[in-house]
Amino acid sequence: MENESELIKQTATTRWTVATAHALGRLTGSTVFYAVISAGALLMVMPMIWMLTTSFKGEQTVFDVPIQWIAVPLHVENYARAYGFVAWPQYYFNSFFVAVAQVVLNLSVCSAAGFGFAKYRFPGRTFCFLLVLSTLMIPFQVIMVPLFIVTRQLGWLNSYAGLIIPGAVGAFGVFLMRQFMVTLPDELFAAARIDGASELRLFWGIAIPLSKPALAALAIFTFTGSWDNLLWPLIVTTKSWLFTLPLGLAGFNSEYGNDYTGLMAASTAATIPLIILFALLQKQFVEGIVMTGLKA
Repeated sequence: MENESELIKQTATTRWTVATAHALGRLTGSTVFYAVISAGALLMVMPMIWMLTTSFKGEQTVFDVPIQWIAVPLHVENYARAYGFVAWPQYYFNSFFVAVAQVVLNLSVCSAAGFGFAKYRFPGRTFCFLLVLSTLMIPFQVIMVPLFIVTRQLGWLNSYAGLIIPGAVGAFGVFLMRQFMVTLPDELFAAARIDGASELRLFWGIAIPLSKPALAALAIFTFTGSWDNLLWPLIVTTKSWLFTLPLGLAGFNSEYGNDYTGLMAASTAATIPLIILFALLQKQFVEGIVMTGLKA
């Protein structure tokens, strides 16, 4: 009996030791993992932190070494100077109007194209889809001149149409929506057809509500790309009342010097809509990215 009791105690001790070792191993692994992730996140956020703190600094402390991460005293007047330096409200409106218009057009066209590629069988479907994907390999600089010539011939230079229409649809949006919609069960659409639903009803009443995560992801990508776009507005606009925010930010640089604190204040103000948009659509954005590509 004593030997059995001793054996039971040893077995229990061994199990406790193994369980403790596994728990410590998992804890150590989790600690290392989150430490690495946190360090990476901090590195990614540091430029934005520097931009934010510099927007409140005095001009003489911008390039201090070591970096002054906390602005003392706070120079709030940098924001007032940035607001009055250029036609900031007009640039803000232009960027917002162009970005929202491109988001609406991209969501409409790309979702319809993605639905067609995902749920309909027609001759040349695969070839057409691959042809759309192949355009992703073409840099914008290659099509920039032909696109400018077409825009000029249509009379869209120095107009909102010239800023909006060339970005109204993209191959990435078609790919994203197709990859998400192909995961929607075909049986659902077949049942709706049996009940007498039209093809438009299938798209608008079933596919679109179920594709909200992918639509949110595409909306964020499109809005961000349009909001940050500098090259195309620089090409098609020469009138200052049509300038977008990136062109307005360039106004802080001159041959006589650069207003770094005003530029950082304006840049900080320019990032606010992107932060708000991502905060509102973060859940759907992550879900849309995760779900896309689960089914070929």
